[in-house]
Amino acid sequence: MPTYYFYTKEDCPLCIKGLAVVKELQRDYRFDIEMRDIYKNDKWLETYQIRIPVLESDSGEVLDEGIISYYTLEEKLKKIFC
Repeated sequence: MPTYYFYTKEDCPLCIKGLAVVKELQRDYRFDIEMRDIYKNDKWLETYQIRIPVLESDSGEVLDEGIISYYTLEEKLKKIFC
């Protein structure tokens, strides 16, 4: 099962909403989510600080960021899983 990385930080309302979308899609597309707090790694902070939330595939492809869209993310997941 693939792992997707969800870049976030504490007390981020946009991240909470984005994670809910990701978890909803996780029911139809089987994948694991690894939470990554950008403040626990300097590289993550430098790369993602103004972009969070970010969902990234295990191959490094950013699937969605900022305001996570159910429809945008679903279209990308369909292409990956079909």
